[in-house]
Amino acid sequence: MLMRTDPFRELDRFAQQVLGQASAAARPSAMPMDAYRAGDDFIVHFDLPGIDPESIELDVERNVLNVRAERRSPAPEGAEPVVAERPTGTFTRQLFLGETLDTERIDASYEAGVLTLRIPVAEQAKPRRIHITGGDSPKQISG
Repeated sequence: MLMRTDPFRELDRFAQQVLGQASAAARPSAMPMDAYRAGDDFIVHFDLPGIDPESIELDVERNVLNVRAERRSPAPEGAEPVVAERPTGTFTRQLFLGETLDTERIDASYEAGVLTLRIPVAEQAKPRRIHITGGDSPKQISG
């Protein structure tokens, strides 16, 4: 289903641990996600709290799904930050989808800070029962 995710995700986590959380606020991190198959659908959830749904962009090209979202600072321009721990900026994630998914029929919804994608499994990838036709009836051999 899912061919590959962001190869630098573990490196980002390690850098945040070593350099501290202050560096995480300066640079937006990758959007966390969960992915699983449920029946005939492949479901992906992305955590995007505080994101305006109008700023979310999704596109698919040759089975590569690109997700882009932007979170702006709620502080007015010119305000002096006292504490700024919530990351702002552009968040991106790229998923390499397998040939078994129908990328023409992706359904996307955004609720409570979670972007949910429902990607149907392609008809040709679904298991199907093969009917076996009977051959000649068994012949009796007399001796």
